[in-house]
Amino acid sequence: MQPAEITDAEDLARQLRVDIIRSSTSAGSGHPTSSMSAADLLAVLVTRHLHYDWNNPKNPANDHLVYSKGHVSPLVYSVYRAVGVVSEEELLTTYRRFGARLQGHPTPALPWVDMATGSLGFGVAASVGIALAGKELDRLDFHTWVLCGDSELAEGSVWEALGRAAHGRLTNLTVIVDVNRLGQRGPTELEWDLDAYARRVEAFGCQAIEIDGHDIEAIDAAFVAVRSADRPVVILAKTIKGKGFPEVENKNGFHGVPLTPEQAERSIAGLGGTTDLLVTSPVPSEGRPAITADPDTPDTKMPIYEIGTKVATRKAFGDALVGMAARPEIVVLDAEVGNSTHTDEFLKVAPGRFFQSYIAEQLMVATAAGFAVRGYVPFASTFGAFFTRAYDFIRMIGISELRVRLVGTHAGVEIGPDGPSQMALEDIAAMRAVNGSVVLYPSDAVCAASLTFAMADAPGFAYMRATRGAYPVLYPADEQFIIGGSKVTRSSDNDVVTLVGAGVTLYECLGAADALATSGINARVIDLYSIKPLDVPTLLAAVSATEGRIVIAEDHYPAGGIGEAVTEALIEGGGDLKLRHLAVRELSCSGTPAELLDHAKISAVHIEAAARSLLS
Repeated sequence: MQPAEITDAEDLARQLRVDIIRSSTSAGSGHPTSSMSAADLLAVLVTRHLHYDWNNPKNPANDHLVYSKGHVSPLVYSVYRAVGVVSEEELLTTYRRFGARLQGHPTPALPWVDMATGSLGFGVAASVGIALAGKELDRLDFHTWVLCGDSELAEGSVWEALGRAAHGRLTNLTVIVDVNRLGQRGPTELEWDLDAYARRVEAFGCQAIEIDGHDIEAIDAAFVAVRSADRPVVILAKTIKGKGFPEVENKNGFHGVPLTPEQAERSIAGLGGTTDLLVTSPVPSEGRPAITADPDTPDTKMPIYEIGTKVATRKAFGDALVGMAARPEIVVLDAEVGNSTHTDEFLKVAPGRFFQSYIAEQLMVATAAGFAVRGYVPFASTFGAFFTRAYDFIRMIGISELRVRLVGTHAGVEIGPDGPSQMALEDIAAMRAVNGSVVLYPSDAVCAASLTFAMADAPGFAYMRATRGAYPVLYPADEQFIIGGSKVTRSSDNDVVTLVGAGVTLYECLGAADALATSGINARVIDLYSIKPLDVPTLLAAVSATEGRIVIAEDHYPAGGIGEAVTEALIEGGGDLKLRHLAVRELSCSGTPAELLDHAKISAVHIEAAARSLLS
């Protein structure tokens, strides 16, 4: 179909402003002024340039419209009313109410929303993944549009994203910046200095187009220009916050403040009253994603390791990725440490599905989210300590319920001489807290490889922790590991204490059990490789058999780690616990792994002593 006339966009912009005011005033909260400034931009985009089938949001050829400026939800939902997918009643009576799908910031509870936003910078960075999927994998003609605020340009992740987009020549990505000058508490850093913004954009390799964000014809011309650009485009649109109601236009103090009923009545009258305009968007072209089998890639194959062979779990992770390379939905992302995390093994066999983010962990995590939006299963890996830099974006993945897999290597004091800055000692707590997360910590190579395969098919977000050092393979190659399971690696009918470990501390627990056995003390040892969800029945059976005596040893800080997870589960299960929790309780330093495990009091000798203290 032909694009709508310019006059249609003008009429739609007026209706959007009216509905923005009506919905936010009815709710008694929201961000109407931030939404009103961008109404002209979206009116032109939706009616003339966004190729989207609103009745089929899963059409793989649809353009993507990402609201990185997520607080403009009154504008988003007013657009949905205009295209006929949200009713006037739903807009005016459910927005921001309990249990409603029109939430304060858009989420995928709505089928037209790709991902949750609200963490500024996330939408821009995630859109790099969407655009990469379109250009490099799907090879479809969809375009990715991102609405971004000018305050958001203070976020470093935005510039990471623009630099990566320019490096990848992502001409299918356009960022629309609503430069309305005012932030939450006053003017932005550059206010309306579009030239300064443009210099920054150009310095990062993208093309900048400066326009009046309320000039319908100028907006239209800019959107036309992006289709023929030879690099990603950033449209810098000078707008007025609160545009359409002179009483609040370009005035500080109205951010996140709905108009009063009296103000709303005056503003709606000034805008010409309510209307029921229905619009359509241009029809997308035909196409389907490239998630089809590659005949030149061998079938999936689990790597095989012999019992007793020393193999690092991070190496087994890389081997498992190679084993899954035949699955076309698997993509791998690196933050320039692939030779340590062993993701470079996947690069060798499937270079077209390996993506380098360089040392930009926020960007890597968000790009993975973008791939997940397109139906791919991304594995992103770096040292576990460095994921903390991207934690806000990991939160957003959990809220979005996207299928993203992160693998954090070099965990705990076990890494040795690199020192405390490189030791992931908070990661289990952080990842356990993410909505719907799976958290895994394999001890040996067989377990790590098996869990990597399991992660690929898990729902939602999954994290696996991997150690640096090579340790003996404990399990036969055909051993099965499931998410939510555990392994009882040693037991008898005469066990008097339970030892729980994961990763490196499992080996320390086994060593402690050997030492206790020399005194005739039988210890049950549990490999708690699945930390979330936990294998609660196995834990309860063990503590019941050992009269509540349990020692938990973990290479992690005590707060939020394995000890708290197990203790919570056991307390809820009832029974009288006699518990010792060994964890890293002091700042560590450089040293050998053995020295550091002993210094942290999580080595075999300390586990043995804790068990004996329970028996005394």
